[in-house]
Amino acid sequence: MLKRLLAAIGVAAAVLPSAGTPAQAAGPVVQIVKVYYDSPGSDRGGNVSLNGEYAVLRNMTTRGIQLQNWILRDETGYKYRFPSFTLKPGKSVTVRSGQGTDTSTTLYWGRKWYVWNNDGDTAGLYRGSDLKKIDGCAWGRGGISTTCP
Repeated sequence: MLKRLLAAIGVAAAVLPSAGTPAQAAGPVVQIVKVYYDSPGSDRGGNVSLNGEYAVLRNMTTRGIQLQNWILRDETGYKYRFPSFTLKPGKSVTVRSGQGTDTSTTLYWGRKWYVWNNDGDTAGLYRGSDLKKIDGCAWGRGGISTTCP
């Protein structure tokens, strides 16, 4: 009887999926929450227009996250490498495509032309230490922005 019980437990353990750890169950520590990919007006490359194109990232944890050397990139491969920057718990940072002076809530990519394609693209966020993909957000044709899950 005991042998049958142990055998049944062994089969159940082999068949049932593992629940995973709480860290695996939780979402990314930093999420791309919005990409505004079609800046207002015509796309002529002026700095005001470039800065109308941006991505918003949010720290989903209760601790500060150092983003130095993390990478935000598009499908084509344009990369923004974060400077020394700590994203505070529960706070957001906006990464604008054009030029400007970085603050605690806004960083500037420094580009002279647009990053995000209006007719569809993908934003990816990669951790700097090992380039592990942390989060991603994709959109298709139409609209001016996307809210990422």
